Amino acid sequence: MTVLADWALGHFSWGHSLAWLPLVFAQADKAAGKAPGAGGAPGGGGIFDALFGNMMFPLMITLLLMYFLLMRPEQRKKKDQEQLLANLKDNDHVITIGGICGVVVGTSKSSVVLRVDDKTGTKIKVLRTAISRVGSPDEAAEEEAKASK
Repeated sequence: MTVLADWALGHFSWGHSLAWLPLVFAQADKAAGKAPGAGGAPGGGGIFDALFGNMMFPLMITLLLMYFLLMRPEQRKKKDQEQLLANLKDNDHVITIGGICGVVVGTSKSSVVLRVDDKTGTKIKVLRTAISRVGSPDEAAEEEAKASK
């Protein structure tokens, strides 16, 4: 007996009748690409079956959709954020990812010095990557209101 028949006999106990066993072999022959027995006609299929009959075409479509709907917008957003951080200059109002609002008073390659209190002149040093947006909190609220409409 074949491996498939051994598996079928070991996993199914449909009584002592083995009338279903030829069906298992016919399915195995069909999957292996052998010609069907008497009464069966070979399938032509055409271009539709050639494209959609296997899983390659739907898989490629899924990957393309995932690229254009998920990965491409993230790449664009990352590029815009890098450009925003590269163009920081003194007296820009910024908001950090932690919600700290301040004015840029000094920049270096990897960090930015922010003045967070005008009365006392309190300054903090943050990484450039910690800056989420340029603009005052009021402008940020207006932008979010426009985006939600």
